[in-house]
Amino acid sequence: MLSIHKPSAAPAEASNAPESATDTVVDSAGGARRYVRTASVGTGARPGSVRTRTVRSNTHRALLRLREDRGAATAEYIVATMAAVGFAGLLIVILRGDEVRGILTELVRSALTVG
Repeated sequence: MLSIHKPSAAPAEASNAPESATDTVVDSAGGARRYVRTASVGTGARPGSVRTRTVRSNTHRALLRLREDRGAATAEYIVATMAAVGFAGLLIVILRGDEVRGILTELVRSALTVG
């Protein structure tokens, strides 16, 4: 069973469509929602032609656009990981020194002695 209803004016404004085009939302029996735009005179399309786009195809198109940004997050993780590895290496070098070892040993002894 198909139900057809007119959406609010927001979708037409969001897509910068000319006022002479008509937008209709079509809900099919399977729960898919389609946006149907019927062109009329002055839109550059043949009057009466229908262009439909499903929510699934809109989602697919959005995911394709986002796919380009996946590498940016990976590169940021690599930079942060390399900085953390470098900092850890620096700490190991510092803590292995005799002076720092003596300070840490004295700190532990003073913490463990009572009175």
